[in-house]
Amino acid sequence: MGKMFYIMGKSATGKDKIYKHLMDKPELDLKKLVLYTTRPIRLGEEDGAQYYFVTENKLQEFRENGKLIEARAYHTVHGIWTYFTADDGQVNLSESDYLGIGTLESYAMLRDYYGEENICPIYIEVEDGERLARALHRERKQEFPKYEEMCRRFLADQEDFSDENITRLKIHKRFHNVILEDCIAEITGYIRSCQ
Repeated sequence: MGKMFYIMGKSATGKDKIYKHLMDKPELDLKKLVLYTTRPIRLGEEDGAQYYFVTENKLQEFRENGKLIEARAYHTVHGIWTYFTADDGQVNLSESDYLGIGTLESYAMLRDYYGEENICPIYIEVEDGERLARALHRERKQEFPKYEEMCRRFLADQEDFSDENITRLKIHKRFHNVILEDCIAEITGYIRSCQ
């Protein structure tokens, strides 16, 4: 039976970079779990890589067909953005291991859907000051920076990723992304020990 490895952490902790490095390791033989979002695509992103960028109509279609596993709607300064996972045929745990990225909330719902024994949490941490600096650096590179949204998300993450929520979901291992290569090596060892 395969496993789903699920990367989580506050914004600007390096989740996307870590994800890319792990996907590039042939010895891990991981397949992508690509989530969906209704938010606008960012500079440097491509549809089907980080997310499937879809309309509200597509979200509604999954919901009506009973294929929506989990969904989270965020009231941003630019409107409501929804992130969600759908049972769209991309996951077959009897054949492969998968790697995905999400929130504690989505992790809880995926764990309930696929079974606690089949999903392995990978929680990434970065010191808050460094995280804020990284978020600002990333936002400045956008054609139309959304600084208000960056700040809203930073503050929301403090509550969403509280120690109480992490403990409640029985996430015991945390990976500190101080030096990217060291963090990736530690996560690689963890994945291999779970496969």
